[in-house]
Amino acid sequence: MADKYIFPAVFEPGENGGYCVTFPDLPGCITEGETLEEALYMAKEALELHLYGLEEDNEEIPEPTPPEKLDIPRGAFVVPIIVYMPPVREEMANKSVNKTVTLPRWLNKAAEEAHINFSQVLQEALKVKLGIKERLQA
Repeated sequence: MADKYIFPAVFEPGENGGYCVTFPDLPGCITEGETLEEALYMAKEALELHLYGLEEDNEEIPEPTPPEKLDIPRGAFVVPIIVYMPPVREEMANKSVNKTVTLPRWLNKAAEEAHINFSQVLQEALKVKLGIKERLQA
């Protein structure tokens, strides 16, 4: 797992403006933008999330094809997209997830009347149960 990746993105101008962005080495990694600036931003975000997904699933990340070896459609152009993964991993590790919990009605009512923050109490209880003193790093 590398900290930095550079993959070539193919930008294809749309018939009505905007750009469609694909990554030849990463099937399924596709995005678009109405302007070049937006397309560049979206390409970086799409690459980050795609690579993060591959890492999480323990899938192999392919070697990027050198831009000069790509066969691209007429009118399209190649832009190398650089991503630095540590901040992406950190953001994803701290992303909140929703959990459904089941409580007896009387306990739920008592907690609500006491203005208990259910999420905070559950987090604290899980840390105690798991013996975690500090947040785990991704």
